[in-house]
Amino acid sequence: MTTRFPTQALHKRSLGIVATTAAVMALSLTGVGAANAADRVSFSHSVPSWATSANDAGAAPTGETFEGEIYLPLRDPQGAEALAKAVSTPVNAAFRKALSPAQWINRFSPTQADSDAVVSFLTTAGLTITAVPASRQYVVFRGTADQLGSIFGTSLHSYTYAGRQLVAPSTAPSLPSAVGVKVSGVSIEQSRMLTKPNSIKQGDLGASAEPQLSRRAAVAPVVTTPCSHYTGENVVTVPPSYNGQTQYGTYNCGYTPAQLRSAYGLSDLNTKGVNGSGQTVAIIDAYASPSILQDVNTYSAANGEPGLTNSSYRQLVPKPGEFTDQAACQFPSGWQGEQTLDVESVHGVAPGAHILYVGGANCGGGLDVAMSKILDNKLATIVSNSYGNAGEAIPADVIQGEVNLQLQAAGEGIGLYFSSGDSGDETARLGYPSPDFPASSPWVTSVGGTSMGIDKTGKLAFEAGWGDAVDQIVKDASGNLVYTQPLPGTRFVGGAGGGASAVFAQPDYQKNAVPAALANGHRVSPDVAALADPYTGFQIGIRPIINDDTLETGGFVNETYGGTSLASPIVAAQIAIVQQSTHTSIGFANPTLYSVNRALPNSFRDVVPQNPTRAVAYTSRVSGNSYLVSFDQDTSLKTATGYDSVTGLGGVSLSLLSLVAQGRH
Repeated sequence: MTTRFPTQALHKRSLGIVATTAAVMALSLTGVGAANAADRVSFSHSVPSWATSANDAGAAPTGETFEGEIYLPLRDPQGAEALAKAVSTPVNAAFRKALSPAQWINRFSPTQADSDAVVSFLTTAGLTITAVPASRQYVVFRGTADQLGSIFGTSLHSYTYAGRQLVAPSTAPSLPSAVGVKVSGVSIEQSRMLTKPNSIKQGDLGASAEPQLSRRAAVAPVVTTPCSHYTGENVVTVPPSYNGQTQYGTYNCGYTPAQLRSAYGLSDLNTKGVNGSGQTVAIIDAYASPSILQDVNTYSAANGEPGLTNSSYRQLVPKPGEFTDQAACQFPSGWQGEQTLDVESVHGVAPGAHILYVGGANCGGGLDVAMSKILDNKLATIVSNSYGNAGEAIPADVIQGEVNLQLQAAGEGIGLYFSSGDSGDETARLGYPSPDFPASSPWVTSVGGTSMGIDKTGKLAFEAGWGDAVDQIVKDASGNLVYTQPLPGTRFVGGAGGGASAVFAQPDYQKNAVPAALANGHRVSPDVAALADPYTGFQIGIRPIINDDTLETGGFVNETYGGTSLASPIVAAQIAIVQQSTHTSIGFANPTLYSVNRALPNSFRDVVPQNPTRAVAYTSRVSGNSYLVSFDQDTSLKTATGYDSVTGLGGVSLSLLSLVAQGRH
């Protein structure tokens, strides 16, 4: 499998003259003689594509520090990729013969001397080092805009991109050749501050769908829609819709852990003790909930589930005083629901599994540090990551640094599961279609989303692609119920991410499995799918943070969540159950998943367009507005028979996962 970057993203290093007085002074201050100022390595592929003159909003703010990260190259990148492929491919003699962390680091990681040289240069220059992992693949640091600009021979500006103001170098950063030749990439820009949780709370319809909520009281609903605990519990009358249908079920109150286990065929196994015991699922997010263990146990007791203990749940998290970039990363409160959703869904599907939560100090380099803590000590073989960037607009050097971590995971037999995103094809935010990185990488398992109906008996009633469009229901002048727009409505309020990558070539495992019209020679995500729709979502219990400064929490509440942030931990929990039942560590699963699909295509639960279109009625508790929520309306991404860019190969099943664990193909 080949990682291919566009021509402009190839890792070429050019030597250039930096003759500015500021640069010479910086070199002198850092112990590098002015005579060597002309001898510098330029990192042109460390500048993000959005750092253009058209987006330039002026000099970066002074008086605050910014995070930077230097990536060091692997000693044998081709060998690391070959190993990752060999230990993950069923037909290879090295299948599942993974290396230990120490073996992988000794064979592929940058040398200690090179890492020390980079650290010494940065500290001598006056920057603060915040992290260096045991694998020595990167160094995370902080400095002011002036410091970073002087040390790296550039200037930092603010740029307007994706609705945010992000800092980036205005020209290619550079380093003195003595240290620059030891470096593969420099990140002194904020692409990764766009990384966000891929979760959506039920009712998040967007400001334009819920107008002026702060300035008026909720109106009396035109359709009263009590939530349903199972599909078909409550049925209401709406205007004629698909095939003239006027009777629709209402939105879900939030499925319980028992309902999820039942729908996924895990209930009988659970009663026999096949519930993930002996397995550890690691979860990575930013920051840390101050009430997570208390919340999970309150929630579990209310649902008749076993609680978590200090032995079944542990976390490696920074102290609150070490949290950084909180405003840029949506604050700890913005990630608390994500962590709670991840932990409670893993525990709900695999109640016997141990859970390790590793929190980043922010949503940038902090997530790398969290990942390295797991990889460098092999603390788990299953890692769920419910976050993603807005598309792939990250500098190529940074992407390669992230891919190197993914190669380490695969080489050590660790499976990385990433949510595919919640914004469909991202056109609304970016102006062009794009999958989200890291889910778009060929070295991770990308998890897409479905809308799922579970009936009164706990069986799967229907499954559609997750892509919600809402159409408001109002009364016309005659008092008749009508829609404000032709169905399904013009308001897209969330759907699984996916599509063809602009960065990565098609991996071997996707060849002849993904339609050529979708791939066109590129990696396409997602790979598999699970429940993600918040209107057929999962109930969580949480004491929400009400003060991000003190991390004070409010009272315990139940909320209903969805997003591919739900789908990823569901799949991770299923993998834990299969590893327990088969005494096998699956590792990077994609080559086996696609191999099984070729031999036994019916082993996946194919998610296809529903006829008629599936929908539910929903009334906002905030505004009182009533809507018909139509499923499988995911922007330009469409479900289809076989592989598609909403659900990948389809939904996973226990029999499928057993085949994966056994390496059958």
